[in-house]
Amino acid sequence: MPEYPSITALDRLLDDLVVGEARRRQLGMVRSELARALARGALPVPARRSLRRLLEEEALGPYVRLAESGALRARLVDGQRPPTSEATNEVRRQVLDALREALGLPALELGGGALPLQPTPAFGDLAALRRQLDQDLAGHMPLGQTRLTAVLALVLDAAPRSGELVELRLDDLAPGNTAVYVERRPQRGGGDPEGEGEWFELSPVSRAALGRWLPVRAELAQRAHGTSRLWVSLWHNHDGDPGREGAVLNRPPGMPLEENGLITSYRRGRTRYGLAGLLPPKLEQLRRAVIAETPPVAVDTAEPA
Repeated sequence: MPEYPSITALDRLLDDLVVGEARRRQLGMVRSELARALARGALPVPARRSLRRLLEEEALGPYVRLAESGALRARLVDGQRPPTSEATNEVRRQVLDALREALGLPALELGGGALPLQPTPAFGDLAALRRQLDQDLAGHMPLGQTRLTAVLALVLDAAPRSGELVELRLDDLAPGNTAVYVERRPQRGGGDPEGEGEWFELSPVSRAALGRWLPVRAELAQRAHGTSRLWVSLWHNHDGDPGREGAVLNRPPGMPLEENGLITSYRRGRTRYGLAGLLPPKLEQLRRAVIAETPPVAVDTAEPA
């Protein structure tokens, strides 16, 4: 595929954006589609030379229509390239607006509309969730529940995104686990590349949950020769393609937990540990409920009274 100056400039822009793992994949999808659209000659010629021209409406209009038709898919689906889903279409529009914002350009109305947000738990359910976590902490919990309980407690107190959660380290906890420092990573990118964060006071439930999790975490991390990440894996797994000789990297328990692993553990844990009636299907829905009903308030010190 030909290399175009606009795509080279786009790659530099993407390198500078501070985003979570999920948004990074979405940005990569749009980048690949734009490159394929240019290679097909489907966009105005100036869009090949300038990133600003590539992100102008004259180029994005044809790109969006072509992408939504499925013509820019990287892989065939049952031997064809069907239209992309409305969810994918909305993600594409969000990514384009984020890229334009990063260049100082206003958002565009490129057709379609924002998908309705999925329902969030009601305030009473959040209070019930806190009570349930408190009750669970009084008894025996398997490893997965111990970690999930600590994760949920921190979300209730500080409302971090999944990408912010997995970046937490031991030194982001105040002495006595009285507060947690969260470095905000907006989903659409932007922000200070060096990071901006705030301290949030932790409830007695969070302190108790961390008190249960941290000794388990320390033992697991020691097996994997140590890490400063707060969340670590519980079981042996691997990276790579097990079908290719030498392509698999074995990962012992105690390795840093990645965003996909965190989300998977939430999805499985809500049913495995009897929380399906209190937790929404997605961790992001829980975070939005906390923001809407009991928004966390930052504290001025790592050791609140």
